[in-house]
Amino acid sequence: MKARAWSFSRIKAFEQCPKQFYHEKVLKEFPQKETDAMRYGTAFHEAAELYIRDDTPLPAKFGYAKDALDRLNRMTGDKLCEYELGLGANLEACEYKSREVWFRGIADLLIINGDKAKVLDYKTGKSAKYADTGQLELMAMAVFKHFPEVHTVQGGLLFVVPKKFITSVYVRADAPKLWEKWLAKYNRLEKAHSVNVWNANPSGLCKAHCPVTTCPHNGRH
Repeated sequence: MKARAWSFSRIKAFEQCPKQFYHEKVLKEFPQKETDAMRYGTAFHEAAELYIRDDTPLPAKFGYAKDALDRLNRMTGDKLCEYELGLGANLEACEYKSREVWFRGIADLLIINGDKAKVLDYKTGKSAKYADTGQLELMAMAVFKHFPEVHTVQGGLLFVVPKKFITSVYVRADAPKLWEKWLAKYNRLEKAHSVNVWNANPSGLCKAHCPVTTCPHNGRH
């Protein structure tokens, strides 16, 4: 069994619980149900893309985010919305939907300005308390591969509801050390695939949130 192309979200899901990952992502026994929060997030992303790319007015329900999006829109550089970034197993740039793709990521907004870039991800959750900048690390490394002229990437998680902006900065020289960390994470996922061993990682989320009711840690079986 071989691991499919991975992303930040797949690694996070595997780390949270390999057994849940196996049932949901590998066997696909429990398709993820679309929630109101997910639908809201999708609608916001679409509205933000149209607003920045085409100057389409924001729907009234997203008016609270206009000032933040306007600040992004005023930044200097070429603005690329919902920009797809793919990498092959050789860590070189490739098409997002290529048969050779090994890593995939999508930048909600990518701004290229000479040797500098900004990569932004919109978050529609109510709190930025558990913000994870790992996503920004991966996106920055993908940007370095797709845009050889870029030497500095400022990453940002824009939490539009609480109006928080979590930022970090990466330079091209950071990439080898960051790849070492993320390749170690990927290798653990690939090892689980190769030996077909998916150990449970019980937590307080099991009973209330995990759909894998066959797991002994679930509490709802």
